Amino acid sequence: MHSSDSKNNQGDSRRDFLKKSSLITAVALTPTIALKAAEGQADERFAELFERIPLNLMVNNQTYQASVEPRVTLLDYLREELHLTGTKKGCDHGQCGACTVHVDGERVNSCLSLAVMNEGKKITTIEGLANGNELHPMQAAFIKHDGFQCGYCTPGQIMSAVACVNEGHTNSRSEISEYMSGNICRCGAYPNIVDAIVEVSKGGNKI
Repeated sequence: MHSSDSKNNQGDSRRDFLKKSSLITAVALTPTIALKAAEGQADERFAELFERIPLNLMVNNQTYQASVEPRVTLLDYLREELHLTGTKKGCDHGQCGACTVHVDGERVNSCLSLAVMNEGKKITTIEGLANGNELHPMQAAFIKHDGFQCGYCTPGQIMSAVACVNEGHTNSRSEISEYMSGNICRCGAYPNIVDAIVEVSKGGNKI
């Protein structure tokens, strides 16, 4: 190889290296706020890809008609759109039970259910249990037996407890504990929660 060719190749290599170094330096020196702004614009463009879908729900015996993005969870729809904030967002991964609601009478972790999956269904939240100013029997039992401390998990605990009774899983304290195991109480009020469920279940009827 001629010396001139070797020098040219070396020159090209140095130029490529400098170009790449300049690009890396430019990215590294880009202000964080600019990067976040770019991410925000990308999120907006991504959101525009989702067309809103008509949705009809009956929530606490009231009919709602809306249009929602297909990615919206039932939990977020209840809290953000209907302002039914009794249903709590805990882990947001279906592991704590704080977001438990009833869908057509069955208990469901609303953080794992998309709003559009519940088209035409009947939803009951903690706000829909009481009969006016008269507490639901399970609500009254939780108060009587001190079935809560901080209270954050209580709405989900009560909704799951009502389902537990209606499902017939109250034949023993251990069975109740088993079928309430999807609801976590970080304050450790479990014995009192079981006491409340035992009392309500003595009636032998669905509630």
